[in-house]
Amino acid sequence: MDIKFIKREELKEKPDFKNLGFGKYMTDYMFVMDWTEEKGWHDATILPYAPLELDPACVALHYGQETFEGLKAYRTKTGKIQLFRPDMNAKRMIKSNERLWMPTLPVDMFIEAVKAIVEVEKDWVPNEPNTSLYIRPFMFGSEPTLGVQPAKACKFIILCSPSGAYYAEGISPVKILVEEELVRAVKGGTGFAKCGGNYAGGILGQKKAEEKGCAQVLWLDGVEHKYVEEVGTMNMMFKMNGEIYTAPLQGTVLPGVTRDSIIHILKDWGIKVNETSVAIDDLMKAGHDDSLEEAFGTGTAAVVSPVGEFLYREDTVTINNFKTGELTRKLYDYLTGIQLGEVEDKYGWTVEVC
Repeated sequence: MDIKFIKREELKEKPDFKNLGFGKYMTDYMFVMDWTEEKGWHDATILPYAPLELDPACVALHYGQETFEGLKAYRTKTGKIQLFRPDMNAKRMIKSNERLWMPTLPVDMFIEAVKAIVEVEKDWVPNEPNTSLYIRPFMFGSEPTLGVQPAKACKFIILCSPSGAYYAEGISPVKILVEEELVRAVKGGTGFAKCGGNYAGGILGQKKAEEKGCAQVLWLDGVEHKYVEEVGTMNMMFKMNGEIYTAPLQGTVLPGVTRDSIIHILKDWGIKVNETSVAIDDLMKAGHDDSLEEAFGTGTAAVVSPVGEFLYREDTVTINNFKTGELTRKLYDYLTGIQLGEVEDKYGWTVEVC
């Protein structure tokens, strides 16, 4: 792929890498590539980060034809910069685009584009503990039309943002509200796709959670409002009686890269993983009789996030005395160790950039 580079006249002042927050700062450049029905993918360019010029009638603004991904670049102690399983992000974006009827970007082109922008922005990859360069590839229909139809023109863009921990409290237990009225997804919908509409539809639930002092909302299935699915930004896992339980991939939950990685690791450690539906009533009962030993979310942003409490209706269960569980901590340390190059990557998951 031929990538044009347009140099900006003056580079930005970098933020304090010890106090980044999440997604607050954007780097100097962005990757942009266009697609049209006539020409296919063309004009790949790395150019200065700046506002986009969009037609007010573009498809994405009116009908939400948009998908995105999220991955990270890590700086190892030796100074190398590496990605974590970018092929999985590329393949997931293909599936998302197919569902929203947008052009697909081949895996090799996706990875090449990510590596190219990260190499240009290598000085933005922080080296402080619990920091990384968050990478946001996204695609949207850019054709101006008010007809409900697949866009005949699309843009693929990659933004980069040096970030710290997703939750300010870091690897500390959070409170979760179980939502029983609103739903996130149903079979046949877009629940498995990483598209903006899924997240926009979850904002009201997130607001309800925050009003009750919770960090996130746990969604139940959209048909019976009975079975646990996922948290707004994470897949969920529960350790009950020494085994792990997590919602199956049946089209209503996101096939998380971190979820898949954690399952691989757990199985290698000899821990049984049950990808099966768990009823919220059974989960709450397990919380009360202490057979629910640990609960944690998995996702690119937070990696592994322990859950200390579930609030469901007027009932509350506290897990592991609101302390990070031994397995949760071990998984977090092991996976971040691989990502940072501190633990041997026997799975071949890391991809060196420079």
